Amino acid sequence: MKSAVRVLEILELLARSSKPLTLKTIVSELGYPKSSTFNLLATLVSRAYVTRDEGEAYRIHDAFRNGPGWSSGRDAQLIAAAQPIMDALRDGEGETVFLGARRKDGRVKLLAKSVSHQAVRFDSDLTGSDPAFCTAMGRVLLAHWAPERTASYLCKERIVQITDRTIIDRVQIRRIIESARVDGYAISDEEAVAGGSGVAAPVRDSTGEVIAALNIATISPRFAASRSRMIDAVIRSAAELSYRLGYKPPATEKQ
Repeated sequence: MKSAVRVLEILELLARSSKPLTLKTIVSELGYPKSSTFNLLATLVSRAYVTRDEGEAYRIHDAFRNGPGWSSGRDAQLIAAAQPIMDALRDGEGETVFLGARRKDGRVKLLAKSVSHQAVRFDSDLTGSDPAFCTAMGRVLLAHWAPERTASYLCKERIVQITDRTIIDRVQIRRIIESARVDGYAISDEEAVAGGSGVAAPVRDSTGEVIAALNIATISPRFAASRSRMIDAVIRSAAELSYRLGYKPPATEKQ
């Protein structure tokens, strides 16, 4: 069963990537042992589900790229429920919308996106992982994680200056995360990408657990001009998605 799950997760990762991935990258993303990952990839190559290029990088065979969606279990259900809401939010705000979830190591895994139709827009591949300490989605997800898990993440993550505006003081980062929990949203303003800003809000399942974050991402001048409107829009859309997933807010939350 473990091998079957790993095969599917390898295929899902390769299908999300627009470029071939090396063994090192695949091992890093999935956290599997290098030797067993290599053997699984060799099997997939031998059965023609995956191809390996001269640089020893892997990609899913084009015949399967547009297959079953390559998302499984809870992620697949979440994406299916989120996509129409994401598309509506994109059309309403004119900006790119992302759906992200927390990886086991605390970093952000992008699950789906609805890209802006504007000529100048924000976009990102659905591969790799983003640091949580400086991204809007990451801050939301850390804010609603077990405190000891958040503390462990902040101890292990490389807190580095990604842009001139990246906040790297750990005390200040903790305050921002706590504010995200209280406010119901988080902002990243040119901290993860120079010239890019965004706002995210939590998505809850039927038990009330925060399982994902919904994010509006845009170029910084447009965010500055429409900050309050975007905050309200992403909060409303995240609440709508949570409702569709079965979440019923307490009476005090509705008021």
